[in-house]
Amino acid sequence: MKNLKVLISGASIAGPALALWLARYGCTVTVVERHPGVRPGGQAVDFKGTTHRKVLERMGILDEVIRRQTGGTDQTIIDAEGRAQAVIPGEFTGGDIEIRRGDLADLLYERTAENCEYLFGDTITSLTETPDGVDVTFANARPRRFDLVVGADGIHSNVRRLAFGPEADYVNFLGHYYALAELGEQVAEGQDAVMYNEPGRMVAVGGPKASGFFVFASPELDYDRTDTDTQRKLLAAAYRDAGWRVPELIEKLPDAREFYLDSLARVTIDHYSRGRVVLLGDAAYGNTLGGFGTGLAVVGAYVLAGELLAANGDHRLAFARYEEQFRGYAKISQRGSAGPFLAPPSRLRIKLRDWTFKSRFLLGMMLKATDKFATDIELKDYASGS
Repeated sequence: MKNLKVLISGASIAGPALALWLARYGCTVTVVERHPGVRPGGQAVDFKGTTHRKVLERMGILDEVIRRQTGGTDQTIIDAEGRAQAVIPGEFTGGDIEIRRGDLADLLYERTAENCEYLFGDTITSLTETPDGVDVTFANARPRRFDLVVGADGIHSNVRRLAFGPEADYVNFLGHYYALAELGEQVAEGQDAVMYNEPGRMVAVGGPKASGFFVFASPELDYDRTDTDTQRKLLAAAYRDAGWRVPELIEKLPDAREFYLDSLARVTIDHYSRGRVVLLGDAAYGNTLGGFGTGLAVVGAYVLAGELLAANGDHRLAFARYEEQFRGYAKISQRGSAGPFLAPPSRLRIKLRDWTFKSRFLLGMMLKATDKFATDIELKDYASGS
């Protein structure tokens, strides 16, 4: 392991989490990220149950994650007049520990920057596997050879496209889009966090997710993912004639400091690895807004790095064991979509959704189910060899 050279694509959560373990195990780690630095903002992410806590503790970051946590925030579902219809408790939306995505990314970068090389503002342009490694070319950096390449670069993974094939072969559109917008002044009608629904549309403001959070049903849209001006117009069109204070929010879109729009989608792939290339996190088992993405990324990084350690760098054995250990745990990512829950298709479905949060029994059942999924893996203690 000590001479293993590993290239990781993606510096959000999964990539730096893996980098932390691999550097600890003696690997030479390079992380490439197309953005010019660690990306700020993004929706809040959360960890649930003893498994997530155990991995964060073994990483040595649990106390700092707790220190930076947002705290569970209740969210009030309102009607067009701003009247409360139900309350989504913070323990449901924020798990046991909730932290802003950007804060977690900063923390992971801080813990890996000294021991790992980061290539910001760059991207991989080609991967060519040889008997001795993978020859990699970049948009900016000089070509290099690595022993292994890891795609931890999200649902729209560049590494998966280069090593496995077109995105359309692995990414399934789930009928909804979401957008995050930092709109400045929060419009929350005196409450910390509120959510408003119309059939097929949801708007949430306040709380740690983002000052504006949108989910809407739509046929699949054709747009340039780098063209945020067009994306803002698409979002405005999707909320035309909406009630409550939505027009006021839409008017703020052109001046939003940060804006991100993407589809709700799920990754389905037969194998996580191909030769010396392996996928981690959303690139392998993403389900947008599924509620388990960050936990899957961090636990997956622990298992992948641990199996490489246990196999003494033998990637064939390690990748097979990683998939064997992890695929059952990652099956939660293949279940359903958050779209119909966040933006129900009819007023009746909206009322039924709201009613689940008024029933202690149903809410308790949902919380127990999430705890079960979050802990449904037996963690090996790789450092001790057991």
